[in-house]
Amino acid sequence: MIHPSAIIDPKAQLDSTVIVGPYSFIGAGVEIGPHTEIKHHAVIEGPTKIGANNTIFPFASIGLEPQDKKFHGESSTLEIGDDNTIREYVTINRGTESGGGFTRVGDRNWIMAYCHIAHDCIVGNDVTMSNGATLGGHITIYDFATIGGLTGIHQFCRVGEYSIIGGQSMVTQDVVPYAMVAGNHAKNAGINYIGVERRGFTPAQINEINQAFKIFFKSGLTKNNAIIKLRETFPNQEYIRIFIDFVETSERGVCR
Repeated sequence: MIHPSAIIDPKAQLDSTVIVGPYSFIGAGVEIGPHTEIKHHAVIEGPTKIGANNTIFPFASIGLEPQDKKFHGESSTLEIGDDNTIREYVTINRGTESGGGFTRVGDRNWIMAYCHIAHDCIVGNDVTMSNGATLGGHITIYDFATIGGLTGIHQFCRVGEYSIIGGQSMVTQDVVPYAMVAGNHAKNAGINYIGVERRGFTPAQINEINQAFKIFFKSGLTKNNAIIKLRETFPNQEYIRIFIDFVETSERGVCR
Protein backbone atom coordinates (compact mmCIF):
# COMPACT_ATOMS: atom_id res chain seq x y z
CA MET A 1 0.00 0.00 0.00
CA ILE A 2 1.41 3.35 -1.06
CA HIS A 3 -0.16 6.54 0.25
CA PRO A 4 -1.16 8.89 -2.57
CA SER A 5 0.94 11.72 -1.13
CA ALA A 6 4.15 9.65 -1.24
CA ILE A 7 6.57 10.34 -4.11
CA ILE A 8 8.02 7.20 -5.70
CA ASP A 9 10.47 7.54 -8.56
CA PRO A 10 9.52 5.33 -11.52
CA LYS A 11 13.00 3.78 -11.39
CA ALA A 12 12.52 2.56 -7.80
CA GLN A 13 11.64 -1.12 -7.35
CA LEU A 14 9.25 -1.94 -4.51
CA ASP A 15 7.79 -5.33 -3.70
CA SER A 16 4.01 -5.35 -3.94
CA THR A 17 3.74 -5.85 -0.16
CA VAL A 18 5.75 -2.73 0.76
CA ILE A 19 3.89 -0.07 2.74
CA VAL A 20 4.82 3.58 2.15
CA GLY A 21 3.30 6.24 4.40
CA PRO A 22 2.26 9.81 3.66
CA TYR A 23 4.77 12.32 2.28
CA SER A 24 7.64 9.88 2.07
CA PHE A 25 10.10 10.12 -0.84
CA ILE A 26 11.72 7.13 -2.53
CA GLY A 27 14.22 7.90 -5.27
CA ALA A 28 15.64 6.19 -8.32
CA GLY A 29 17.82 3.15 -7.75
CA VAL A 30 16.05 2.12 -4.54
CA GLU A 31 15.03 -1.54 -4.13
CA ILE A 32 12.79 -2.53 -1.21
CA GLY A 33 11.90 -6.14 -0.34
CA PRO A 34 8.73 -7.80 0.94
CA HIS A 35 6.76 -6.59 3.97
CA THR A 36 8.97 -3.60 4.66
CA GLU A 37 7.14 -0.54 5.98
CA ILE A 38 8.26 3.01 5.27
CA LYS A 39 6.37 5.29 7.62
CA HIS A 40 5.43 8.89 6.84
CA HIS A 41 7.98 11.58 5.95
CA ALA A 42 10.91 9.20 5.41
CA VAL A 43 13.45 9.82 2.63
CA ILE A 44 15.27 7.02 0.80
CA GLU A 45 17.64 7.70 -2.07
CA GLY A 46 19.66 5.29 -4.18
CA PRO A 47 21.47 3.27 -5.11
CA THR A 48 20.05 1.60 -1.98
CA LYS A 49 18.87 -1.97 -1.49
CA ILE A 50 16.64 -2.77 1.50
CA GLY A 51 15.56 -6.31 2.35
CA ALA A 52 12.44 -7.80 3.90
CA ASN A 53 10.45 -7.05 7.07
CA ASN A 54 12.15 -3.77 7.92
CA THR A 55 10.40 -0.84 9.58
CA ILE A 56 11.68 2.66 8.83
CA PHE A 57 10.19 5.36 11.02
CA PRO A 58 9.30 9.01 10.26
CA PHE A 59 11.95 11.48 9.16
CA ALA A 60 14.68 8.88 8.68
CA SER A 61 17.08 9.76 5.84
CA ILE A 62 18.45 6.62 4.21
CA GLY A 63 20.91 6.28 1.35
CA LEU A 64 21.77 9.94 0.88
CA GLU A 65 25.20 11.09 -0.27
CA PRO A 66 28.08 10.53 2.17
CA GLN A 67 29.18 13.42 4.34
CA ASP A 68 32.71 13.30 3.02
CA LYS A 69 34.43 16.27 1.36
CA LYS A 70 36.28 13.86 -0.94
CA PHE A 71 33.00 12.64 -2.42
CA HIS A 72 32.26 14.08 -5.86
CA GLY A 73 29.30 12.10 -7.05
CA GLU A 74 30.96 8.79 -7.88
CA SER A 75 28.87 5.61 -7.78
CA SER A 76 28.32 4.23 -4.27
CA THR A 77 25.68 2.11 -2.57
CA LEU A 78 23.91 1.25 0.67
CA GLU A 79 22.70 -2.25 1.53
CA ILE A 80 20.32 -2.99 4.40
CA GLY A 81 19.29 -6.55 5.28
CA ASP A 82 16.15 -7.96 6.87
CA ASP A 83 14.12 -7.42 10.06
CA ASN A 84 15.72 -4.11 11.04
CA THR A 85 14.04 -1.38 13.08
CA ILE A 86 15.25 2.08 12.06
CA ARG A 87 13.72 4.77 14.23
CA GLU A 88 13.00 8.47 13.85
CA TYR A 89 15.61 10.83 12.35
CA VAL A 90 18.17 8.08 11.77
CA THR A 91 20.64 8.88 8.98
CA ILE A 92 22.48 6.17 7.04
CA ASN A 93 24.77 7.33 4.22
CA ARG A 94 26.02 5.53 1.14
CA GLY A 95 29.69 4.60 0.78
CA THR A 96 32.60 6.33 -0.93
CA GLU A 97 34.97 5.22 -3.65
CA SER A 98 37.97 5.35 -1.32
CA GLY A 99 36.15 3.22 1.29
CA GLY A 100 35.09 0.41 -1.02
CA GLY A 101 31.98 2.06 -2.41
CA PHE A 102 29.35 0.73 -0.02
CA THR A 103 27.81 0.99 3.42
CA ARG A 104 26.21 -2.18 4.76
CA VAL A 105 23.75 -2.89 7.59
CA GLY A 106 22.90 -6.53 8.35
CA ASP A 107 19.83 -8.15 9.90
CA ARG A 108 17.75 -7.71 13.07
CA ASN A 109 19.39 -4.48 14.15
CA TRP A 110 17.69 -2.03 16.50
CA ILE A 111 18.74 1.50 15.54
CA MET A 112 17.12 4.06 17.80
CA ALA A 113 16.21 7.68 17.14
CA TYR A 114 18.82 10.19 15.91
CA CYS A 115 21.54 7.60 15.30
CA HIS A 116 23.99 8.19 12.45
CA ILE A 117 25.77 5.55 10.38
CA ALA A 118 28.32 7.24 8.16
CA HIS A 119 29.83 6.24 4.83
CA ASP A 120 31.60 2.90 4.42
CA CYS A 121 30.45 1.50 7.77
CA ILE A 122 29.73 -2.19 8.16
CA VAL A 123 27.13 -3.02 10.81
CA GLY A 124 26.60 -6.72 11.49
CA ASN A 125 23.56 -8.51 12.86
CA ASP A 126 21.62 -8.09 16.12
CA VAL A 127 23.32 -4.78 16.92
CA THR A 128 21.66 -2.23 19.21
CA MET A 129 22.43 1.47 18.77
CA SER A 130 20.80 3.61 21.46
CA ASN A 131 19.51 7.12 20.81
CA GLY A 132 22.01 9.53 19.31
CA ALA A 133 24.85 7.04 18.85
CA THR A 134 27.12 8.16 16.00
CA LEU A 135 29.45 6.13 13.78
CA GLY A 136 32.17 7.98 11.89
CA GLY A 137 33.19 6.65 8.49
CA HIS A 138 34.78 3.25 7.85
CA ILE A 139 33.67 1.69 11.16
CA THR A 140 32.91 -2.00 11.62
CA ILE A 141 30.39 -3.09 14.25
CA TYR A 142 30.34 -6.85 14.82
CA ASP A 143 27.32 -8.99 15.74
CA PHE A 144 25.46 -8.54 19.05
CA ALA A 145 27.29 -5.34 19.98
CA THR A 146 25.44 -2.67 21.99
CA ILE A 147 26.26 1.04 21.70
CA GLY A 148 25.01 3.38 24.41
CA GLY A 149 23.15 6.61 23.77
CA LEU A 150 25.02 9.76 22.66
CA THR A 151 28.19 7.75 22.08
CA GLY A 152 30.58 8.79 19.34
CA ILE A 153 32.89 6.30 17.62
CA HIS A 154 35.93 7.53 15.71
CA GLN A 155 36.55 6.69 12.07
CA PHE A 156 38.16 3.31 11.29
CA CYS A 157 37.42 1.83 14.73
CA ARG A 158 36.01 -1.66 15.20
CA VAL A 159 33.57 -2.81 17.87
CA GLY A 160 33.79 -6.54 18.62
CA GLU A 161 31.14 -9.21 19.09
CA TYR A 162 29.03 -9.19 22.28
CA SER A 163 30.59 -5.97 23.54
CA ILE A 164 28.79 -3.03 25.13
CA ILE A 165 29.72 0.66 25.13
CA GLY A 166 28.34 2.85 27.90
CA GLY A 167 26.32 5.95 27.12
CA GLN A 168 28.00 9.29 26.33
CA SER A 169 31.32 7.58 25.61
CA MET A 170 33.95 8.66 23.10
CA VAL A 171 35.57 5.66 21.43
CA THR A 172 38.87 6.26 19.63
CA GLN A 173 40.28 2.72 19.61
CA ASP A 174 38.92 -0.76 18.93
CA VAL A 175 36.56 -2.36 21.45
CA VAL A 176 37.48 -6.03 21.87
CA PRO A 177 34.85 -8.79 21.76
CA TYR A 178 32.96 -9.44 25.03
CA ALA A 179 34.15 -6.16 26.57
CA MET A 180 32.38 -3.47 28.51
CA VAL A 181 33.86 0.00 27.91
CA ALA A 182 32.83 3.51 28.86
CA GLY A 183 34.14 7.04 29.26
CA ASN A 184 35.85 9.83 27.36
CA HIS A 185 38.07 8.40 26.10
CA ALA A 186 36.50 4.97 26.56
CA LYS A 187 38.34 2.54 28.82
CA ASN A 188 37.91 -1.18 29.31
CA ALA A 189 35.87 -2.06 32.38
CA GLY A 190 36.01 -5.85 32.06
CA ILE A 191 33.65 -8.37 30.53
CA ASN A 192 30.10 -7.72 29.40
CA TYR A 193 28.91 -10.45 31.77
CA ILE A 194 25.19 -9.87 31.35
CA GLY A 195 25.47 -9.65 27.58
CA VAL A 196 27.35 -12.90 27.08
CA GLU A 197 25.18 -14.72 29.62
CA ARG A 198 22.04 -13.61 27.79
CA ARG A 199 23.53 -14.90 24.54
CA GLY A 200 23.92 -18.39 25.95
CA PHE A 201 27.55 -18.54 27.08
CA THR A 202 28.01 -21.06 29.90
CA PRO A 203 29.60 -20.16 33.25
CA ALA A 204 32.70 -22.15 32.22
CA GLN A 205 33.01 -20.24 28.96
CA ILE A 206 32.54 -16.90 30.71
CA ASN A 207 35.23 -17.87 33.20
CA GLU A 208 37.65 -18.62 30.36
CA ILE A 209 36.88 -15.31 28.68
CA ASN A 210 37.61 -13.63 32.00
CA GLN A 211 40.96 -15.46 32.19
CA ALA A 212 41.76 -14.34 28.66
CA PHE A 213 41.04 -10.72 29.61
CA LYS A 214 43.36 -10.99 32.61
CA ILE A 215 46.16 -12.36 30.45
CA PHE A 216 45.79 -9.66 27.82
CA PHE A 217 44.97 -6.63 29.96
CA LYS A 218 46.46 -7.27 33.40
CA SER A 219 49.45 -9.61 33.12
CA GLY A 220 51.90 -6.91 32.08
CA LEU A 221 52.83 -8.86 28.95
CA THR A 222 53.39 -7.12 25.64
CA LYS A 223 50.67 -7.55 23.04
CA ASN A 224 52.63 -10.18 21.11
CA ASN A 225 53.60 -12.15 24.20
CA ALA A 226 50.04 -12.00 25.52
CA ILE A 227 48.76 -13.41 22.23
CA ILE A 228 51.30 -16.24 22.42
CA LYS A 229 50.19 -17.07 25.96
CA LEU A 230 46.53 -16.96 24.96
CA ARG A 231 47.13 -19.40 22.12
CA GLU A 232 48.99 -21.75 24.47
CA THR A 233 46.36 -21.49 27.22
CA PHE A 234 43.28 -21.80 25.00
CA PRO A 235 44.31 -23.89 21.97
CA ASN A 236 40.85 -25.12 21.01
CA GLN A 237 38.28 -22.57 22.20
CA GLU A 238 36.67 -20.87 19.20
CA TYR A 239 35.29 -17.98 21.28
CA ILE A 240 38.79 -17.21 22.57
CA ARG A 241 40.17 -17.43 19.03
CA ILE A 242 37.71 -14.69 18.05
CA PHE A 243 39.21 -12.48 20.76
CA ILE A 244 42.80 -13.33 19.74
CA ASP A 245 42.19 -12.69 16.04
CA PHE A 246 40.55 -9.36 16.84
CA VAL A 247 43.39 -7.97 18.95
CA GLU A 248 46.01 -9.37 16.58
CA THR A 249 44.53 -7.50 13.62
CA SER A 250 43.83 -4.23 15.43
CA GLU A 251 45.38 -1.24 13.66
CA ARG A 252 44.26 1.51 16.05
CA GLY A 253 44.98 -0.39 19.26
CA VAL A 254 42.29 -1.42 21.72
CA CYS A 255 40.52 0.36 24.56
CA ARG A 256 42.33 -0.50 27.81
